[in-house]
Amino acid sequence: MEQFLQKAKDAKSIISTLSGNQKDDILTQMATALENNTAYIIKQNNKDMQLGKENNLNSALMDRLLLNEDRIKGMATAIKEIVALKNPVGRILDGWTTNTNLNIQKVTIPIGVIGIIYESRPNVTSDTAALCFKSGNVCVLKGGKEAQNSNIAIANILQEVLEKNNLPKEIISLLPDSSREGVANLIKQDKYVDLIIPRGGEALIKYVSSNATVPVVKHDKGLCHTYIQDDADINKAITVCVNAKCRRAGICGAMETLLVQKNIALEILPLLKEEFNKNSVELRGCEKTREIISCNIATQEDWETEYLDKILSIKIVENTQEAIDHIANYGSGHSDAIITENYTQAEEFLNNIDSACVYLNASTQFTDGGEFGFGAEVGISTNKLHARGPMGLNELTTYKFKILGQGQGRK
Repeated sequence: MEQFLQKAKDAKSIISTLSGNQKDDILTQMATALENNTAYIIKQNNKDMQLGKENNLNSALMDRLLLNEDRIKGMATAIKEIVALKNPVGRILDGWTTNTNLNIQKVTIPIGVIGIIYESRPNVTSDTAALCFKSGNVCVLKGGKEAQNSNIAIANILQEVLEKNNLPKEIISLLPDSSREGVANLIKQDKYVDLIIPRGGEALIKYVSSNATVPVVKHDKGLCHTYIQDDADINKAITVCVNAKCRRAGICGAMETLLVQKNIALEILPLLKEEFNKNSVELRGCEKTREIISCNIATQEDWETEYLDKILSIKIVENTQEAIDHIANYGSGHSDAIITENYTQAEEFLNNIDSACVYLNASTQFTDGGEFGFGAEVGISTNKLHARGPMGLNELTTYKFKILGQGQGRK
């Protein structure tokens, strides 16, 4: 492990010599290479899909695992979008001259070696690798075992592009020991690794956060809420809620709990139930909800659960403050939305919900680096330091101070 990580650390000095244009050219080659190797990637992904069936992975996980022509094209497009973004390294964030005539500049630099631990979705391999490369970082990737064949195929393609450009493949590499022990070892290697980003299930996040000696930025669970306030537009609310739950039920930005203010509940809940039934969503409601529509009973556990599946819990609340209190008690700080035409109620919600992303009249599934204009993301941070929400290029940099003098000495 240490020999492997030493090579990754050594690669930092090499990637730092590349100009923004050079990195963009290499990334463009990587996007083309992915598209040119679509058949090979699908062949390897089919192996993972078959193993997933044999291991009885649920439908949400199988959806996250699947790669087809459209998704591979999307992976290549994400890299091209990253190419189009401004170089995040070397930006002068601030500058001033002191009373001793020192010129100080606050300048962005790469973080260094970043370990990314993730599950299921093989497109994360190319997304995170491209973001790290563009921001001048070396990445060590640890994907889920269920996507092992897909991840190896994608990493090999990206590494071939690096080697064709006379760059070490260690700039983008998969952790050689993918066992639990390998992860336990990686997260304690603060001599070589500068940051760990875990994204996946609650158990993974808790384990890494509790055991790492390397600094961690968490991609925690997405227990996302949508609150329909009394002054909501009915049609708008239905459109947003169905998208928030059903577009892709297995992603962290999917709505897991629907809160409905009591005065609109009688009108909107039957309409929502009709739409959710069309999408095969199991509804679990509080007692007041069950007085209006037929659904299963929601227990205390439901308010605390990130389903990542076609299951939705519903609670009727008295007012916006109760909705805010519920989210404060059960939310994960990821993404929450209010549906209303009442500006005052909207502001109360948006200002008082302490989540990375808060929405008015829009689906929580927009919480995504690509949708935010970042090209892709390495994760959605539910931390407050040093990054929050979708982590794109700028969140993969830190800064240093450059101090320019003319021979001064401090008195």
